Amino acid sequence: MTKNIVVGLDIGTAFIRVVVCEYKPGSNIPVILALVKKNSRGLRRGYVLQFDEATQSIKEALLEAERLIGLKIKNVVLALSGASLESKIVEGGIMVSRADDEITNTDINRAIDASENNLDTNNKTVIQRFPIAYRLDGKRVSGRPDGMKGAKLEAQVLFITYSTHHLKDLLSAVEIAGVRIDDIISAPLASSFALTTRLQRTVGCVLANIGSQTTSIVVYEEGVPISLKVFPIGSTDITNDIALGFQITLEDAERIKTGEAEVGNTQKKLDRIIDARLSDIFEFIENHLKRLGRAGLLPAGIVITGGGSGITEIEDKAKDFFKLPARVAVPAVTSSSRNQIKDSAWSVAYGLCLLAKEDEKEETLNFKVITKASRNLFNWIKELLP
Repeated sequence: MTKNIVVGLDIGTAFIRVVVCEYKPGSNIPVILALVKKNSRGLRRGYVLQFDEATQSIKEALLEAERLIGLKIKNVVLALSGASLESKIVEGGIMVSRADDEITNTDINRAIDASENNLDTNNKTVIQRFPIAYRLDGKRVSGRPDGMKGAKLEAQVLFITYSTHHLKDLLSAVEIAGVRIDDIISAPLASSFALTTRLQRTVGCVLANIGSQTTSIVVYEEGVPISLKVFPIGSTDITNDIALGFQITLEDAERIKTGEAEVGNTQKKLDRIIDARLSDIFEFIENHLKRLGRAGLLPAGIVITGGGSGITEIEDKAKDFFKLPARVAVPAVTSSSRNQIKDSAWSVAYGLCLLAKEDEKEETLNFKVITKASRNLFNWIKELLP
């Protein structure tokens, strides 16, 4: 593989998706070389339950991608999803080190580290961290405090964590499948960069990824994520309800859910079934927004993605429920791509490719901090893997 090729690996409960992109010289927009979708095995709600089956399904997806591009895949950027993925805001402070009280990058990093020291990481691993706000001598600072002068610097930081046990299993499965992990990014964050604009993230929005067995959200304000949450409910629950309600197979229920099959005179019954379960998903999201104090206060509204975004009229249902603008998102890809991404279910794997480019990391979302956190994480990984 050349240094200009990036591979995004999204391991979901229902499917494993691989997106292979190439960055042409002088371009920051990748060309998509291959899209691979394979059934995943041995996983449930994002966790590895049967290690050998999970490893084999990952290997099969990667081999198919290699066949399509005619190259050996050695490195991937991995998305993390699952019910143990969560976030928490923690504060920490330090005394400024320089005699003239001028704030340096070293002071900023020390304040962020002090915040992490105040985080309860029992059985959890920090995979990403985002400075949300700073205070200098008790007063809030707009932007980064580099070059300002003061005695005490405090940082308010969003930490994204994942179950240490489940992380170890997933990383081992990927490594044994024959590839090296270049970076780890939370799935909601990766998806958000494929589906939302800088303007939406600045004015405030929530991205809701309705997966097969979980629904994840990431909330943005002023260009940075202020919360990430995963709920143990997904579109498979809707499919199951339809199958039970109409006494049909799961395959037929899935086709009805996405509007591929007609139900005739029983449309009202179908609407009741879908609305009931979809309201459960929306209620989880709304309650979380209320706890953040952001319910009804996100000008860019809710962006819906994932396999569940294919539910008929889901945009209208979301608008009515949240009283916010709502849309189903599709990743923006270049017209020169040989393979076009046609639905938002690919947004996580494609977003990994977008965020894998180093200069993108430097310019967006304080990814300098993420890069530092990733190095620490990978040193920890090496100690765990055989």
